[in-house]
This record gives sequence, C-alpha cells and structure tokens, in this order.
Amino acid sequence: MRNFLPPWSALLVALIASVAVAKGREPVSRSLYLSDEPKAEVPSIYVAGEMVTVLRFEKPCDRERTKMLGWEGRFEPVECVGKKVLVEPLKDLKPEDGFLLVVTLSDGKELPFTVTARNEQFDHQVNVFPDNETKGALKSRLTYAESRERILEEENERFRKEASSIDHALAALLARDALKMTPFVKQYVSLAKNPRGAEILVTALTSKKPNKVAVIINLKNNSPSETWSLMEARLVAEASGEQRPFALRATQESWGPGGESGKIAVVFDASAFDLKDGPDRLVLELFRRGSGVREAWVFLDRHMLGL
Repeated sequence: MRNFLPPWSALLVALIASVAVAKGREPVSRSLYLSDEPKAEVPSIYVAGEMVTVLRFEKPCDRERTKMLGWEGRFEPVECVGKKVLVEPLKDLKPEDGFLLVVTLSDGKELPFTVTARNEQFDHQVNVFPDNETKGALKSRLTYAESRERILEEENERFRKEASSIDHALAALLARDALKMTPFVKQYVSLAKNPRGAEILVTALTSKKPNKVAVIINLKNNSPSETWSLMEARLVAEASGEQRPFALRATQESWGPGGESGKIAVVFDASAFDLKDGPDRLVLELFRRGSGVREAWVFLDRHMLGL
C-alpha cells in the first residue's frame, strides 16, 4: 500500500477553507395555505441577506396599507407591485429575529406574517392562498400532489435499480467500515483539515476482480454552529467535464456541528477512465447543501491508482 499526500491535496485544503465560512442558504419556492381559525399561528416567511423574497397573492395588494414594523436599517423598503410583495433584508437575520409584516389586499383583508430566518434555506417565492377553496389554491395543491407522486415513482425506480447494483452494495459495505468484506486494497490516503469547517480524510482504493475504484471520505464537521450536509456528488472527467456513473452510500444525511463524524463511500467501474479522448483524470466533486458551492474535490489519476 502506498501512503502519501498527493500534490493535489493542497487544492482540496484550500477549497474547503475558502467556503467553510460561507453563509449561503438554499432558495426554495413553496405554497402557503392560510387558515381562518382565530387561534391559527402567524405563518413565517424565511429570508436571507441581500436576497429578495417574493410573496405572490391571488389579489392585488394595497401599497399604502402594507407595512413591516421595525424595518428601518434592517430591510429595504417593502415593495408592493401588483399581486406581489417584495421583501429584502440588508443582511442575514438570526433565527431568533422576527419582524411583523402585514399585507393588506385590495379587498381590505389583512394578512400578518413573521419575517425571520432559518439556517439551511430561505424563501425565494411564496405563493400565498388566503382561501383554500379558490381555483388557484386547488390547482396549486393538485400540481404539488402530482409532482410528489412523480418524485416518489422516480425514487422507487432508483431504489429498485440500486438494490441489484454491485457497486451500491460495495459502497454500503465501505460506508459501514466493512472493508475486509470487499475486494478493495488501499492505494493512498490524504487529509484536508479546517479547524472551523469540514475535516476530510480521503482514502482511495482499487480492486482487480472486479476492476473497480472506490473512494472513502471520512468527514468531520468542526463548525461550532452550522450543520454540514451533502447536496450532490459528481464524478467528471477533468478535461471535458463529462459525467461518469458511480454509486454512493453515506452513513448519514447530515453532520451536526461540534465534531460529528461520518463516512461517504463512492464506488465506480475502472472503465470510467476510458474516455473518448483517451485516458484522463477524473474528479470527484462534493457540493454542500445550503450554499450549493463545490466544497471539495478529489482528483483521481489512473496511474497513481495503479490501473
């Protein structure tokens, strides 16, 4: 077994250090169905600094009677444009912050909201339906139900394929520390460490029968306050960016702050190096949920792997 720090490990460290302090949040669009119950909770709208959140209504809003309390110095002036209300904080809020926004529609109906923040996401657009029985509200619910059904069907098909996949089975064993139950042999290990961000120990492995490559990522979240979770992983050719298939298994969906650790295991066929333009290096990219930024990458060279 070769145990050394490849020259590209410095790139991995530099990238993690550069984005670990990012405060980015993932934008989401959603529908909000209000209740006429007197004791119903005031709904929350989640915002992010220097990002516009759009509240969309079925009726025009009253510009003069749509107000936010205490917005001065914290928000741009609230804009009422037709059926939309635009809210933009000057900087990030804390989850414990709360500002009362009262939107008055053209028919005089007043709708209160609490403008606040949450760590992982912010509202890009909120479709607000004060009346759950309107045509627009019913259509929105139907569209959402159809979308969820389609997503579930796609997930079931993916799970069916993964259940019979050798690569997924091997990745699951590696994620559970069952290396001895696999044909893989370690080739090299590299450590990338950030005291206040993600600490990543990368182990590259290969097997001859079957002819496959594996990467085990031991991830420790050193952030004192922020959760780390994986949004997406990609395996691409360095030169062309062509994506290659792979299997991935992880011990958890997210890593809590304060040093929580876990594993991500990736397995792919060695033929992934056989590209149209000849042999190439592959890059395993990790994108962090929330910021959407490529947080880390691992260069894989077939010669360094002994293939």
